Amino acid sequence: MSRAQQPSRRTVLTAAVAAAVAGGTAPAAAAARRPAAGTGGAPARPIDYHAWTTYREWRLGAAQGVRAVAGARPGVVIGAPAGRTDYTDPHTGTTATWDYATWTSPVHRLTAPATEVVSSWNAQTPDGTWLQVELQGTYSDGAETPWYVMGRWAAGDQDIKRTSVDGQSDGKSSIWTDTFAIDDASTGLRLTSYRLRLTLYRRPGTHLTPTVWRLGAMGSDIPDRFTVPASTPGLAQELAVPRYSQEIHKGQYPQYDGGGEAWCSPTSSSMIIEYWGGRLTPEQLSWVDPAYADPQVDNAARFTYDYQYEGCGNWPFNAAYAATFGGLQGVVTRLASLTDLETLIAAGIPAITSQSFLKTELTGAGYGTSGHLMTVIGFTADGDVIANDPASPSDDAVRRVYLRREFENIWLRTKRYNASGNVASGTGGVCYLYFPAHPTPLQRKALAAVGVR
Repeated sequence: MSRAQQPSRRTVLTAAVAAAVAGGTAPAAAAARRPAAGTGGAPARPIDYHAWTTYREWRLGAAQGVRAVAGARPGVVIGAPAGRTDYTDPHTGTTATWDYATWTSPVHRLTAPATEVVSSWNAQTPDGTWLQVELQGTYSDGAETPWYVMGRWAAGDQDIKRTSVDGQSDGKSSIWTDTFAIDDASTGLRLTSYRLRLTLYRRPGTHLTPTVWRLGAMGSDIPDRFTVPASTPGLAQELAVPRYSQEIHKGQYPQYDGGGEAWCSPTSSSMIIEYWGGRLTPEQLSWVDPAYADPQVDNAARFTYDYQYEGCGNWPFNAAYAATFGGLQGVVTRLASLTDLETLIAAGIPAITSQSFLKTELTGAGYGTSGHLMTVIGFTADGDVIANDPASPSDDAVRRVYLRREFENIWLRTKRYNASGNVASGTGGVCYLYFPAHPTPLQRKALAAVGVR
């Protein structure tokens, strides 16, 4: 669940939705969190996920000191650095010098102009290296955004502290932690295209390099509503996904937000990483207190922690963490319906979903939340959702069955009433998808059906 103490993109967007309702307008926050509308119960897909992953695609970008590498998993690495720069880490105050090289994507024109964009990436960063991802786009009025920093990231935490960057805005759009959002969508302003810039850093005098295999972004413009059309059940299947509770970690490692309700995202990530065979060695886990159960969850919290957000709920950082496990990919996107989830489950792909709800809105949960991640692992014969919900008192209690209609609505809506009776935001179908680096034909077909390739 989200941190109660720390203002974040979720609480800021919630406040913006409430202000919009009071003022009779629909700002970016509302537009960006709106579930897909459709006709005849079939949702439209105002969602565009696009990524650069192939050797040919990497070659199409503008490279300064970066070179594309072929092979089983194509990517980009530092060739001859384009220059040298100093970086002062805002979380340690330490200034260090780094060689750098850049890769800039071709312009991607969104299939549906967007109110919101979330980038994500898959990479390895050996000690002594790190990377930065930026986004620059064109508005529907022809103006351009500045280059926005979408994340400064390293798999480890010894060289830099991975971080989002607050305070970025041009008066038309802003960055909220990991999310680009149009400030006032009621004006009709949208983002029509974007490009991504990747900067790779390494310590001077070395031949170290990050390797980036996937760089992409999800743009969306989700229609605004409190309820969504009901989908028709179409699958009865359950995947054997490990079960981990976030609650048994309560109070552990306050420097990584202290476990318990703050660790829903890394706990969910751990479940699916292990489902795909991702394992940590005793050496990798040696820093964790041996008295703690499920130390892999502590590890996920440490290495997804965003030092600016002061929490483990940065969406792209979780996807990037998953991809540090050999043979895995991770993306952040939106899905349009539970039918999309059924398509993935049928291909053996579980999903991590983001939702907010009152205690009375999800039968059997026993709690309410302003933001929570859980893992969907299947569907019952009646079409109800089988979820590994980390907000459970023990690992054994993690498997839950939630009523289809209730789960569908709380996940896909973008407006809701909170416990005070005020209008708050919903996530509009946000999810993390982790899947093999080399999917089977069935898995590729399922991913393509939900807009991921």
